[in-house]
Amino acid sequence: MSSAITTPNADRSDERFLLVLSAASGATDAFAFLCLGKVFAGVITGNLVLVGASVGAGDREAVPRAVVALAGYAFGAAGAALATARLAPRPLLAAQTALLALAAAGWGLGAGRSLGPQLVLLFAAALAMGVQARAWGTPTTYFTGTFTNLAGRLAKREAKHADRWVAGRLVAVVAGAALTSLVVWCCSPAAGVTGVALCAAAFALPVRG
Repeated sequence: MSSAITTPNADRSDERFLLVLSAASGATDAFAFLCLGKVFAGVITGNLVLVGASVGAGDREAVPRAVVALAGYAFGAAGAALATARLAPRPLLAAQTALLALAAAGWGLGAGRSLGPQLVLLFAAALAMGVQARAWGTPTTYFTGTFTNLAGRLAKREAKHADRWVAGRLVAVVAGAALTSLVVWCCSPAAGVTGVALCAAAFALPVRG
């Protein structure tokens, strides 16, 4: 296995896998924000800020949404941390895809228009993002450090050939979010499908260990 992942073709497949998951992350966060109450499934910093800002503004519905998203993400990350020692990567990807499919199906069937069902769907989506964040060694759900390091290397003219893939993951997040926004505009009940489809597409690539 170690010899396989050192070949250029294996490296490219690995990076493509990360690109697809990054796009899935952007799609899922856009779905959560646009459809499930203006919070994020995987952007924890944003949700922490929303908790503080909503308390100050007296928004009683934003606080439980953000707290549920934080809890779902934490449980997903914790579960993946325990499971990585016992499971191969592919079952974790399958679990993540199933959770996103549950959220997408619930929204498509009309749930999530009121606070209670919204929290259930949001928890499932955040749980999936927690699994994704913890299961793979390279960030595909949080990009502040990625963006900061890339900007620093570019400023010091120390960019590496591999940084094109780093920039690609940043672009993939935007592309995934944009695709979801288009789906919301064209067919709102299908808003959660983009993230599911991208995670399913990742199965066509070698799964990163």
